[in-house]
Amino acid sequence: MKFADHLSKDSIRKFNQLRRAARNKKEKPKQKKEKVNWHDIMGTNRDTFKRVRGRVRRK
Repeated sequence: MKFADHLSKDSIRKFNQLRRAARNKKEKPKQKKEKVNWHDIMGTNRDTFKRVRGRVRRK
């Protein structure tokens, strides 16, 4: 037997209204996600420098 077979018609109707309300909340317009360049934030694309005989050279 299904779960709905044990409920009255009134409680089934209330349950369906709750389901519809929950579904409508989910269908809000989706926001665009901001594209983040994590390599720039973490600094992996930065120049690296090294001291060679007193000079600072880019690696």
